[in-house]
Amino acid sequence: MSEDKELREDILSVINANFEIERGMPTPFGATLVRGGINFAVYSPHAHSVSIVLYTECAGEPLMEFPLDPDLNRTGFVWHAYIKGLNHGVKYGFRLRGEQPFNPIDERIVLLDPYARTTCGGKIWCKPFKIQRDGKEHTFRISAIINNAFQWGTDRQLNIPLSETIIYELHVRGYTIHPSSDVKAKGTFLGLTEKIPYLKKLGITAVELMPVTDFDETMIDRKNPRTGEQLLNFWGYDPISFFAPKAAYAHTEDEYRIVSEFKTMVKTFHEAGIEVILDMVFNHTGEGNEKGPIYHFKGLDKTVYYLIDPETGEYLNFSGCGNTLNCNHPVVRDMILDSLRYWVMEMHVDGFRFDLASILGRGRDGEVLANPPLIERIAEDPVLANTKLIAEAWDAGGLYQVGDFPHFKRWMEWNGKFRDDVRRFVRGDKGMVSILATRLAGSSDLYQDDGREPYHSVNFVTCHDGFTLEDLVSYNEKHNWENGENNRDGSDENFSWNCGVEGPSNDANILALRARLKRNYLTILFLAQGVPMLLGGDEFGRTQKGNNNAYCQDNEISWVNWQLAEQNQDFLRFVRLLIQFRQKHETFHRKHFHVQTLDGIPEMSWHGLKVGQPDWSEDSKWLGLLYSTFPKTGDPDFYLMFNADASAKRFELPKPRDGFRWHLLLNTYNQPPKDIFEEENAPLLKNQTVFELQSYSSAVLIGKK
Repeated sequence: MSEDKELREDILSVINANFEIERGMPTPFGATLVRGGINFAVYSPHAHSVSIVLYTECAGEPLMEFPLDPDLNRTGFVWHAYIKGLNHGVKYGFRLRGEQPFNPIDERIVLLDPYARTTCGGKIWCKPFKIQRDGKEHTFRISAIINNAFQWGTDRQLNIPLSETIIYELHVRGYTIHPSSDVKAKGTFLGLTEKIPYLKKLGITAVELMPVTDFDETMIDRKNPRTGEQLLNFWGYDPISFFAPKAAYAHTEDEYRIVSEFKTMVKTFHEAGIEVILDMVFNHTGEGNEKGPIYHFKGLDKTVYYLIDPETGEYLNFSGCGNTLNCNHPVVRDMILDSLRYWVMEMHVDGFRFDLASILGRGRDGEVLANPPLIERIAEDPVLANTKLIAEAWDAGGLYQVGDFPHFKRWMEWNGKFRDDVRRFVRGDKGMVSILATRLAGSSDLYQDDGREPYHSVNFVTCHDGFTLEDLVSYNEKHNWENGENNRDGSDENFSWNCGVEGPSNDANILALRARLKRNYLTILFLAQGVPMLLGGDEFGRTQKGNNNAYCQDNEISWVNWQLAEQNQDFLRFVRLLIQFRQKHETFHRKHFHVQTLDGIPEMSWHGLKVGQPDWSEDSKWLGLLYSTFPKTGDPDFYLMFNADASAKRFELPKPRDGFRWHLLLNTYNQPPKDIFEEENAPLLKNQTVFELQSYSSAVLIGKK
């Protein structure tokens, strides 16, 4: 009798006296709160029958199951029902029966709704709910329905102009989980808001969050060969939802407030004038290949949602992760658009970075489409009209489209060529001077010819994928042994330089050279035309100990150690003042490639050791750049000098404008605090005709009265 009573109480907790099942509507997909109940709709062309399975707990047994009538509750390939009197807060999934090409539908599996706004079963990091099936443990997720009401007030997208944008890439958990972070809500959305004063002082305008949609961090079955600790899917580039925020990234214990916490984070960033950009993974999912788990798409119709070999049924793998999303199938295309609109309309985010975005331009057989409908639809969608769109313009199938990504004059690109070319110049490779000039000018060779502008290039020297800035000057080789893949993973081509010693060093000369190179990298990054992106923690020397693929390291390798911000205050000061200098002067974030001549002087001009004589030869490793934009921008003249040679070089200086003299703004060779000056305190150069730039150094002069 007690069990019957408990069951009645459970049932009454999710339904009321008006309970009734009606036909419902086939759109929108997912579970939609409507007056008096909830409408369910799910697409499955091969299902013979579909049941809605209801739960009261994430980890409990099903409370009840409602089979849908194939005549009444199906329109085309969409199964649907309206359940009147069903309270929000209920959990649910779909059970399907039938056959689909290459494999039957497993009716034992309750499928996650692809359109679920909240998932249930993964609230505690590294402890997801698991079930047993066929003698194995499987991560289990079900869908949850919540009331998304939130008091946004007047909040909206900030729409900071692209030319004025400075992006800061970070990992939600890794940024504040370290004991040194000094935040209360460590490793969470709310934890990030506690770092807003720091970010404001740093001067960035947008945070780019590595994947925040739900994923299974326990999917990796390897252990760290050195420590024996279980490795985790720390980065999250294996989504199992395109709509639901990662529950374990929320500080709240109330599962119904996960979405509200994300919204609170966005609203708080907006109040501080900082945009929120999401790294979205639409190229593959966490279901992997035929050996991977089943969450939703494999059960609904794998031939619709994935690229499949029509002869063998095998998954085509252009992502390097086991499967490839069939992005240009109309159903999948609509789902991706629905996801993007949801994050903009409901969650107020300001933009998206698309992981392996070249896959978005592949057709149903994996072919590269000349005019990809999905990429065009995203670019032309009216809801996304002011949203920042950033493509990682390559994939794991060999397609590399930097400069050639189908853009419709909307898409920005991660400029991988900027990264590689700047790295090669700074470490002293030959034949890089003309290429550096092109990168400094906004990569006109990549973007000007097809109607784009400098701000369509997202410039970066480091990102989550690869060495940190500190490691870039400390290691010649990757050190990924702790990933448990025998050091095979991660890129072998890093264009790095350890300055003479592999890894940590106590040699004062090596440490000084490394500090100099780091200042060189960031000087070029922040004074180049385009949109700069800084990897979180690089501004104070975060290290991953030479690991250039720390995707599975939920530990000190990946966590941001905030003690370094105290230990490396001098370098942090350099970065802050450099960003401040860039933002103050329109000269360094031009809106157009076209170079005008003002008062007989070009806005940009190139020089070598002699004024007006740039040295583009193979052996040259030095370059001068004069900016003279005063009549148009009101900015003073600036002279930038770069020397990647092992010996000092004497630069002849251009004559400053009448009444002005050259002052030293920064010299990366100098020790702090003389490596950079606040503009009003920039010291006058004693020699106004020649400047001796030391080895592996950069300098910036400003014309002042």
